[in-house]
Amino acid sequence: MTALYGLIWLAAGWKWGDWRNWRKYYSTILFFILGDFIYQYFLSDLYPMWTYNPQGVDEKAGLTHVHIFLTIMIIKYPATTLIYLSKFPDGKRLKQILYIVFWVIIYGINELIDIRNHLIQYHNGWSFWWSVMFNVVMFIILRMHYRRPLTAWALSMLFIVFLWQVFDVPSTVFG
Repeated sequence: MTALYGLIWLAAGWKWGDWRNWRKYYSTILFFILGDFIYQYFLSDLYPMWTYNPQGVDEKAGLTHVHIFLTIMIIKYPATTLIYLSKFPDGKRLKQILYIVFWVIIYGINELIDIRNHLIQYHNGWSFWWSVMFNVVMFIILRMHYRRPLTAWALSMLFIVFLWQVFDVPSTVFG
């Protein structure tokens, strides 16, 4: 599944992503990757919200949660950013909202496939609906980072504190 997802996102990124202007999106790609990396570093071992469970060929190949999230960071996030930002509609707010909803649906369908195939497992109160809400915020903040990076960083920090409180993340994750 990991290879299949990787190939799908590579193909989508190649077809619809703005590779010629990748430098315009580079800092937002790094911002996206760093956000997930921070989650993985602090929470994935001690207080995970979700974990990836290799199945089938992935499991037989010895892939782990770490292999899967690294593949996502290296392939899915850059492809997403290059497509999402390069095609983001200018002008009418309704078009922009619908575009964000479209991307939340894409990520939601991806996660529903993962749930159905037992490729992801939730922990500590996280659920599919928290993922949907997270994706709404994430796609808004990705666009914001592209236009106003400091504002995006500030809002991201507030959102992290909000999630930290809601999910009662213990301070031992820093220990």
